[in-house]
Amino acid sequence: MSSDRIRSRLEHVVEYADHIAEYLTGYDVDRFLGDRKTVDAVERCLERIAEAIVQIGAEEMVTMRIPVPWNEVRGLGNRLRHEYRRIDKRLIFDTARNDIPPLRDAALRALGE
Repeated sequence: MSSDRIRSRLEHVVEYADHIAEYLTGYDVDRFLGDRKTVDAVERCLERIAEAIVQIGAEEMVTMRIPVPWNEVRGLGNRLRHEYRRIDKRLIFDTARNDIPPLRDAALRALGE
């Protein structure tokens, strides 16, 4: 993948991580679980982040020193697309709140920002 395409995918990670942070401002897990639109929006952003990471590829992520649990990311993307009715919404909240901010920061470092 060209460096421009990698840069674009990293920018997508940052962009959708920022959307998630905005959507979750002022939310705890109970409020999140009660707000279907926010759940849907966060799930969609997670799906896009997972796809961007998959498109970058595991080797590139290691080269850029972005620690990503590769199988979990790919699995989350697949579950969001294909098994969406069986996903634990608390897991979505925890992932969005705890795992996405460090990923965003790593993507920014890789972008040189």
